[in-house]
Amino acid sequence: MNAYSNCRIFTGDNWLEDHVVLSENGRITDIVSQKAIPAHATIHDLNGADLVPAFIDLQIYGGNGRYFPVLPDVESIKATYEYCKAGGAAYFMITIPTQSPEIILQSISAVKEYWEQGGEGCLGLHLEGPYISPEKNGAHLPKYIKAPTSEDIDWILTHGAGIVKMMTVAPERWDPALINRLQEAGVLVSAGHSNGTYQQLYQSFDNGITTCTHLFNAMSQLQSRAPGMVGAIYDHPHVHASVVADGIHVDFNTIRISKKIMGNRLFLITDAVAGSHGEDYGFHWNTESGRYEDANGTLSGSALTMLEAVQNCIAQVGIAPQEALRMAAAYPAVVAGLSMELGRIAPGFRTAMLVLDERWALQQLILS
Repeated sequence: MNAYSNCRIFTGDNWLEDHVVLSENGRITDIVSQKAIPAHATIHDLNGADLVPAFIDLQIYGGNGRYFPVLPDVESIKATYEYCKAGGAAYFMITIPTQSPEIILQSISAVKEYWEQGGEGCLGLHLEGPYISPEKNGAHLPKYIKAPTSEDIDWILTHGAGIVKMMTVAPERWDPALINRLQEAGVLVSAGHSNGTYQQLYQSFDNGITTCTHLFNAMSQLQSRAPGMVGAIYDHPHVHASVVADGIHVDFNTIRISKKIMGNRLFLITDAVAGSHGEDYGFHWNTESGRYEDANGTLSGSALTMLEAVQNCIAQVGIAPQEALRMAAAYPAVVAGLSMELGRIAPGFRTAMLVLDERWALQQLILS
C-alpha cells in the first residue's frame, strides 16, 4: 500500500488539508487523516505540494513529432501518450480528422495493436469526420467528406467495434436513427463541424447527443437573427462542449463568457497536432501568428497541453483553480462515461494523480 502525504488534496469536489491518499493495486482505497496511516504503508512525502486528479484529453492527433492521421501506428500512439503525460494527461482519445477508409482502418488496427501490447492511457479512437458539413470543414480534407449511410455505420461498427469510442458528426446531415445505432453500440457521438441551424442542433441534443466538439471552431455562430450551433449549445441545459483554451482558437474573454453561461458543461481539450514545429504534415507552424495552419492559412490544431490549458484558464480567463482542474479531469470523465473510474481522487477510482507546485507546474505524475 502507498500513502501520499504532506500535500493539499483536491478530490474533484473540494480541497483537503492534513489528509493522506491511500492506494493499492492501481486503485485509491481511502483518504484518511495523517494519524490514520496504516503501519505497513509506504509513505510518499509530497513536500506540501498539491495533489490533484490526472487530466483526460478527448481530442489529440499526435505528439512529440508524430502525427497519427499520417502515421497511424503504435509508435505514434506511444509518442502521443508521452506528450500527454508531460502535460498532465494520463488518459487520451487518439484522434483522426476526415480521412480515407484506408487510414481509418489503419488507425483502428493501430489502437488494437497498442492495447494488445499492453499500451496504457489510450481510451480509444476518436473519428472527427468524415460525416461532417462541407461548409464547416475547417482544415479537413473536402474530398473525403460525405453524408452517412446505413452501410457506413455497418462498416464502422464492424471494423471499429470496441475501438472507435467517439465520433464527431454534423447532425444536420444525419438520420437520427443512425446516430442512435452508434450510441447503442457504445460510441460517444459529439456534434461538430456543423453548419446546422439552432433548431436542428437543439433537436439533436434533445434526441440524445450529449456533447460538442471545440466550441466556436468550425460551427455555425451565434448571430442576432440566427443563433446557430453556438446558441443551441448555450441554451440547452444538458449538452456539454469542449474548448481549446490557447487564446488562438477562442479568445480568452469568449471562454470566460461561455463559462459563465455553461458552467460545468464546458470542458478542456488540446486539439494538439504533433507537438513539433519541425514536421510538415500538410500544415505548418506560423512563427508570426504562433499557430498551426494549413496551406490556406486555416487554423489546424494546437500546440497545447492539458496543463497549459488549465494554467490559461486560471491566469488568463480568471476561472477558479478548482474549477479549471475539473474542466480537465472530472468533466471529461463525465462526458466519456467514466465518471466512476477517472477524474477524481476518491475510494475505488483509478490511481491517476498529479503533483503540482504553487505555480501549477507539474512535479510528478502518479499512475498505478
